[in-house]
Amino acid sequence: MCPLWLCAVILDTVSWLHNPRNTLVRLIFYGVVMPNLSRVTILQPDPQVPIDRFGPWLASNRVLVRAIPLWRHELPEVTALGDGVIVLGGTMSAHDGAEHSWLEPLKQRMVELVEADVPVLAICLGHQLLAEAFGGEVTVAEPNGGEHGVFPVSWTGAATVDPLLALVANTPARTSVFAESHSDVVTKLPTGAALLGSSAAYRNQAFRIGSAVGVQFHPEASPELMGRWAELDGNNAREMRRCVQAKDNDLSRNGRLLASSFCTDLRSRARAA
Repeated sequence: MCPLWLCAVILDTVSWLHNPRNTLVRLIFYGVVMPNLSRVTILQPDPQVPIDRFGPWLASNRVLVRAIPLWRHELPEVTALGDGVIVLGGTMSAHDGAEHSWLEPLKQRMVELVEADVPVLAICLGHQLLAEAFGGEVTVAEPNGGEHGVFPVSWTGAATVDPLLALVANTPARTSVFAESHSDVVTKLPTGAALLGSSAAYRNQAFRIGSAVGVQFHPEASPELMGRWAELDGNNAREMRRCVQAKDNDLSRNGRLLASSFCTDLRSRARAA
């Protein structure tokens, strides 16, 4: 397991881009761990899909973070996951449980986290697993091809008052841009879930169910990481980096706001406990 709580998990981006088999995260200590700081566990399904910029953004909000690579370590029990959980994306599908034995247990753990009222941010594959865990439906290899690049997300009224999304959603146009890299799609939300955001092509871009929010987009992804994913898919990495870099002022701002809101929610819950 990874019992040690740290003040930051920072991706060694340059090393990883040159050799994905290298260690994906560099752990940096920021002094003695203080017991009153909130703790976040990052569940990483795939070595190709790291925490990227969310690591330093979380660190700047003074939370203790640990990352658990699910292909290498057992999935911890709810009581060992801390005050909040971030579930990252992956190149596998939500239906690949035969090849990835942790997929079904991860869905069950998400249900248990919501039952325990633990905040969860589920990204891309995580978003799809969250939907299925509560009875929603996911289409693998959606016929229209998914979304790859930068796309605007339109927010619902519920998003404007949501603890995680309000800072991003409350814009004059009630839209925000995010990086997208997916071919699988949540086609039906779980019963009782609140729709929070949609893109022009795909309605279920963001939703909340209890203490968990799923987002199809990638708030953590840098231009370099998006370029790497494009290359892995056989596409033009340089063009993807250029496209994402052109919008990165807005992309990084929106990602930072989500990271900040996630940490603020953790602290608010801790004060109320």
